[in-house]
Amino acid sequence: AAAGPVSFVALTAPQLARRLTRSPGPNLMPAMFMGATLLIVADWASQRAFGADQLPVGVVTGVLGGIYLLWLLVIERKAGRI
Repeated sequence: AAAGPVSFVALTAPQLARRLTRSPGPNLMPAMFMGATLLIVADWASQRAFGADQLPVGVVTGVLGGIYLLWLLVIERKAGRI
C-alpha cells in the first residue's frame, strides 16, 4: 500500500506470465521477469509520453494494469468462468 499504484504490478504480472507460459499456475520466475518488464516499460513510457512533462510511473502502471484486468474480466465472463 505504501508503494501506491506501482504495487498494482504484483496483481498483473503473474496473470500475464501465466498466460504467456500457458502453465496451470503462476510460476515465480516468469512472474518476476514480467513484473520487471512491466515496470521498465511503464517507466520508459512515463518519461517519454508527453515530451517535457513527465507522468509518475504509478499512473502508467495503474492505467496499463487496469486496462488489462478489465479485459481479463470481460474474457473470463464471456467464457462463463465468472
